[in-house]
Formats: sequence, structure tokens, C-alpha cells
Amino acid sequence: EVQLVESGGGSVKPGGSLTLSCAASGFTFSNYDILWVRQIPGKGIDWVSRTNTDGHSTRYSDLVKGRFTASRDNAKNRMYLQMGSLATEDTGVYYCATPRSHYITGIPIRTIQALGVTWDIWGQGTQVTVSS
Repeated sequence: EVQLVESGGGSVKPGGSLTLSCAASGFTFSNYDILWVRQIPGKGIDWVSRTNTDGHSTRYSDLVKGRFTASRDNAKNRMYLQMGSLATEDTGVYYCATPRSHYITGIPIRTIQALGVTWDIWGQGTQVTVSS
């Protein structure tokens, strides 16, 4: 059974930092790019970063470029998102997602389109609140 469990969220003041984690199981993690996305209150889901299979290449949304750093540890089946210089506009629920694949079986919680790819969200996300 596929699982992606996000953690590490919390409440911070503007300018603060947080590191999110995404623990994966039930599929061959190292074979897939991983997407971080977020849902801002009252808005849709936006992609934040896309990291390739070996972690050597990450594409960032213009909204987070220079402030967030995504990384992965394939030995631990984990994806990370280091967030710095947080602003109130970063408040939201953060999810990690896998690209649609018939090798990743199960019923996702949500499916989105980003960067020309269909992505599946499997976890409940982790809440990030940035407030003074």
C-alpha cells in the first residue's frame, strides 16, 4: 500500500524557518520524481518544487525560489523541504506527491496537474502557519 506521510509543519513567525519531511513507502521511491505542493487557504493547490530521482536537480516555483530547498534521501525513502524566510503568504497545507504511474497502486486522496504531469497526493499534508 502506497503511503506518503508529511510531517514537520508548525507555527512560525515571519522570517522563520521550518523543515518538512515526507516519508514514503509501498513503492520504489528512488524511481520517481517527487513534487511538493501546497494549498493556500481559500485557493487551489500550487506546486512548490519538483525533484528528480537522484535529487541532483530541483525545479522551484518562482514564489519560493531562493527561500526553499528540496532534497531527498533515497536510502531512507524520504523527501525534505527546507523553508526559510517564511512569509505569511506561505501559510497553507503542504503535501508531497508522486507522478501518476501504474506501478504506484492505490487510491490517492487527490490528483493534480502540474508541470505537464499528473500527480497523486496520498497523505493528509502538514500545516504550516506563518503569523506574527
